[in-house]
Amino acid sequence: MATPCNGERFSGANGKSSETRGKRLTDLPTEVLEYILCFPVLNHIDISNVSCCCRRLHDVCDGSGKVWSHQYKLRWPRLQKLYRQNESYDWQKEYRTRHMVCLQIQRTVVSISKRFFTEVPCVGQVLGDSFTEIESLGAPEHFCEDELLSILNSDRRKSLTLKYYAKKILYFLRQQNILRNLKAFLERPPEEQSALEGAVLVDQYCNPLADVTLESISAQLNDITEKVKKYLRVKNASHPSLRMGQGDCMVLEDFELQRQVVCALNAVLYDQLQYKGNECDYYNPLNSYIHQVLLRRTGIPISLSVLYMTLARKMGVLLEPVNFPNHFLLRWCQRQASSDDIYDYVYIDAFGKGKQLTAKECEYLIRQQVTADYYSSISTNELLLRMVGNLLNIGKRGEGNEKSYQLLRDSLDLYLTIDPDNVQYLLLQARLYFHLGIWPEKVLDILQHIQALDPSQHGAVGYLVQHTLEHIQHKRHPIEPEVKRRSAPEHSQVQYSVGLVMKHKRSGYNCVIYGWDPKCTMSQEWITTMRVHQLSNGANQPFYNVLVQDGTCRYAAQENLEPHSAPLEIAHPEVGRYFTEFADTHYIANEELQTRYPEDTVETQRAVQELYHTQTPNSGHPTGPGTDHHSQNASMAP
Repeated sequence: MATPCNGERFSGANGKSSETRGKRLTDLPTEVLEYILCFPVLNHIDISNVSCCCRRLHDVCDGSGKVWSHQYKLRWPRLQKLYRQNESYDWQKEYRTRHMVCLQIQRTVVSISKRFFTEVPCVGQVLGDSFTEIESLGAPEHFCEDELLSILNSDRRKSLTLKYYAKKILYFLRQQNILRNLKAFLERPPEEQSALEGAVLVDQYCNPLADVTLESISAQLNDITEKVKKYLRVKNASHPSLRMGQGDCMVLEDFELQRQVVCALNAVLYDQLQYKGNECDYYNPLNSYIHQVLLRRTGIPISLSVLYMTLARKMGVLLEPVNFPNHFLLRWCQRQASSDDIYDYVYIDAFGKGKQLTAKECEYLIRQQVTADYYSSISTNELLLRMVGNLLNIGKRGEGNEKSYQLLRDSLDLYLTIDPDNVQYLLLQARLYFHLGIWPEKVLDILQHIQALDPSQHGAVGYLVQHTLEHIQHKRHPIEPEVKRRSAPEHSQVQYSVGLVMKHKRSGYNCVIYGWDPKCTMSQEWITTMRVHQLSNGANQPFYNVLVQDGTCRYAAQENLEPHSAPLEIAHPEVGRYFTEFADTHYIANEELQTRYPEDTVETQRAVQELYHTQTPNSGHPTGPGTDHHSQNASMAP
């Protein structure tokens, strides 16, 4: 044990005094000091303080890099895989840069929360200035993503607003990275463009928060290929495809050997693994995402065709994609050389369990005659346009909720990346952004591009330009949001407050209140459609904006709601926009919502104390029949 450095006297075991030379902490070997400074109880602040004590400890902390390397790995373990073991790094600099990114990301998230509380959040619209500051730090891109993931993986019930916007930023950043990858993919020569890789990029862009990689998808297809080889080995142990390794590009010339591969593929894919076309839920976007097709073993013609074509290619059989109307197909040439005669091909329906069709039978499949052009093979770019076009149509068929709008935005981004001069979809994108009231500056850029491509669109473009400029002018002079105080005489009938977890008396759904009006503010048409007049108090009673457990936003009458007997978390995607924490019995409003309802926080605490922390039975809550009211106003469905 080290003794004090002043060399004072000590008594030995025999009672005699002995004088020992005092030793200092800094006299310990460097390896021992590094070991001590790597104790888990010490954090970066402790290490910084130790480093400032003297030159000796400064050299120990900063010399070999072991101490700061330990601190880095302790705080950010996910980033270790990005560093090569045999290379040396300035770990103090790495730590400092990563820490600065942490602070800047949190400032960015908070600023977005304040700016977009009353608007439809469009993260890309405001990230420019904030991420210029982050880029000036010279930080790698993965530092930003790691910090956002750290926020998202923190305590599930807390920092809900921080997580809400962190998720949106991560979504945006990953999409930007995927778009760059897609553009690089499209610039390759056609022979280097894999349909599978293109489909994975589409999947990644529409699901940027999912763990979808080309490597994981390829690994799953390799597993299926091994099953096909196992089946084929029983039928023909000497088949040349059995000797093909991963990455081999051999093409079988013999048609009998090709036929054996196709038969084995059908047996494994459809009989053993039970892949099938999703006839019951055809317009579900999951049918278009490759990772979901592999997970659920079902899809639509084009997604199943991509899998089928890729598997066949791994076994030496070359199949070509056919952009057949209403039903995507593959074609298999029955001649040694490529042919322009549509009758020299067998057409494979991957949606129909690999059924082989003649050209005439393809017409029976869609119940209409088509010209020979529709039987031609298409490029990977054209295949991706067809795949993204399907998603775009699903988005247009949606119910006008946030999920369908997001799909429409994502699919438009993809389509216009592949075909940037498509006037029809450029105009649709401009109209969508205009309708949602987001990113007016981008709308003007799109409209200018349309005008340059097609001057005949002057009428539609002029209308949107005029109203977009009005929107920009309006945003420069924003209207202060209405502040609602419970103490105001006109609010005397409002019984409940924001943050309370409620239950609908008739419909039974669970929800949380995020706003209220002293009486119904919807249009007369909505009031009539929703039969509000059938309520005992009609429209002349408080109505509440609520986030419902099923992900919807509704506008419910006071007489239809009652406090939940056992409050629970509401799994709604917009909870974080309004609340910062779930406190077991209620939600705590964030700063922006508290500004709108300044007296509700105290009222919510009082109500919670009365409802859940005392033995007093619940009383005073109105009972009676009523109906559920869905909001059809955009402001009611954020």
